[in-house]
Amino acid sequence: MVSSWVDRNIRYLFSLPAVLFVALMVVFPLGYTAWLSLHEWSMSGTSAPQWIGLRNYAELLTDSRFWQSAWHTIYFSFGVVIAETILGVLIAVLLNRSFRFKNVVKTLFLLPMVSTPVAIAMVWMLIFEPTVGFANYLLGQFGIAPQAWLTSSKTVLPSLMLVDIWEWTPMITLIVLAGMATLPHEPYESAVVDGATRWQIFWQITIPMLIPTIVVAMLLRMIDALKTFDLIYATTQGGPGNSSETLNTYGYVLGFGFFKVGLGSALIMLFLLLVALISLVFVLVRKKAGDAL
Repeated sequence: MVSSWVDRNIRYLFSLPAVLFVALMVVFPLGYTAWLSLHEWSMSGTSAPQWIGLRNYAELLTDSRFWQSAWHTIYFSFGVVIAETILGVLIAVLLNRSFRFKNVVKTLFLLPMVSTPVAIAMVWMLIFEPTVGFANYLLGQFGIAPQAWLTSSKTVLPSLMLVDIWEWTPMITLIVLAGMATLPHEPYESAVVDGATRWQIFWQITIPMLIPTIVVAMLLRMIDALKTFDLIYATTQGGPGNSSETLNTYGYVLGFGFFKVGLGSALIMLFLLLVALISLVFVLVRKKAGDAL
């Protein structure tokens, strides 16, 4: 009898470990965070969480620092993803041809992506050091005045974006290269026969067929860029002032700096909603691009 029950439900039994893992590692933390967001609780005290409903959300939505952090998050994420996509596609096109030491070049190009983010942050802090850093030394060789880089509210976000672009453009390149390897040869052969130029082939054949791949690459990078924490916290901790503070760093400050766990949890839930909405837009664009092909 037991054997027959196992045979009837074998597909559920095999998937049970994965379901339990997802429930423990995803569903429970998410549900607990949502529950905390409806409570007032300070880790610096000994009192239990107090139910306050949506008050934490109302407080955040009227907090100018929250909206400033949200703007920094969107500005940083969209800026780096657009730049990385353009550079990644162009570099993929250059690497998608035969030349000497091609594999060596590709390996060296991928090194920033596999390096430890905090170590990268430390190296770039030295490069951006205003007095003895290599960045200002290089600018000086071209007669350009030294910049404040990470120590100025005007240049800190562009400086962080430059580091992120340097680190993660190889990811876009890698995904686009994989997509280019799957493209059919027939359209290119027909285009050559019809006398199309290399630019026409690239713009009217390669790019349209790569759009679904590019959108997927942008989606993966966008999700990762939105939740960037290590680079920002290791270099500026959201400073100077709050000029590089994103939703991630602000949530960390609320939860582990001010010990306002309920308020920090509410911020994380709003941030999750933002990521979900942006991801939904990319998924719809990917579906539309796939249908167009």
